[in-house]
Amino acid sequence: MAALTYHAPTTLDEAISLIANASLPAKVMSGGTDLIIQMQRMLQTDRLIVDVKKIPEMTAATLDEGGLKLGPALCCAKLTRRQDIKALYPGLVEAAYLIGSTQVQGRASVGGNLCNASPAADTIPALIANGAICLVEGTNGRRRVPVEAFVTGVGQNCLEPGEMLASLEIPQPLPRTQDAYLRFIPRTEMDIAVAGAAVSLTLDEDGICTAAKVAIGAVAPTAIVVPDAATALIGSRLDETALTAAAAAASDAANPISDRRGTVAFRRHVVGVLTRRAATLAAERVGALR
Repeated sequence: MAALTYHAPTTLDEAISLIANASLPAKVMSGGTDLIIQMQRMLQTDRLIVDVKKIPEMTAATLDEGGLKLGPALCCAKLTRRQDIKALYPGLVEAAYLIGSTQVQGRASVGGNLCNASPAADTIPALIANGAICLVEGTNGRRRVPVEAFVTGVGQNCLEPGEMLASLEIPQPLPRTQDAYLRFIPRTEMDIAVAGAAVSLTLDEDGICTAAKVAIGAVAPTAIVVPDAATALIGSRLDETALTAAAAAASDAANPISDRRGTVAFRRHVVGVLTRRAATLAAERVGALR
């Protein structure tokens, strides 16, 4: 039987030291909802688990004039209760709410969802649409990585040995900016996305879109930024022509697979529909701002 060594450090420096100096394969446990399941396939391998939930800054969420600094181990149950955060990033909070059941929400985190690097992760497109930056720290110092560059493949990320995700920094939205995230699942709840789309957009006082960012998920090995979809929206009043063009751009950008949950053609179609609906919802939210 394999041996498991568990540490729960209380400082970031201690966590980095444990990972960097480990003589065993090391895994960071942000929430553990994915890791515990994955470990069932690792029963023959000794390993080190570093639980970061006892590090105060890893479970904090600070909102100020610069934006949101989100601890990657903050559980989704606490994040989704923050009405001040939801007011600025409703799509991101809604994406976090979609991770698992009520019980899972008490452990699962946005940072864990990101580092797990599933193509179907709900929070990754929402983070990308909001321009989130990963603050990575390790024995060689600190570096900043856009979320769209953090995930490098299925179950893979850009972290080097001795590095860990220390925080997520999400900039303060421009005035009259809102976001939305939508996904399609075969069931009504507690399923993973067949396709997902996140849109953040800014409207001026006349209802013209002046800025936009579109990201799609579950339709390629990693979440995809779709610049052509954003271009279709910018300069428009989100009329039929603009929305149709944005949907088509998202469908064209998708590179899905066929499996028992959906064919290539189905996923491409659905991600276009979701992009259109997410853009419409984000615009409605801007219109509701006072």
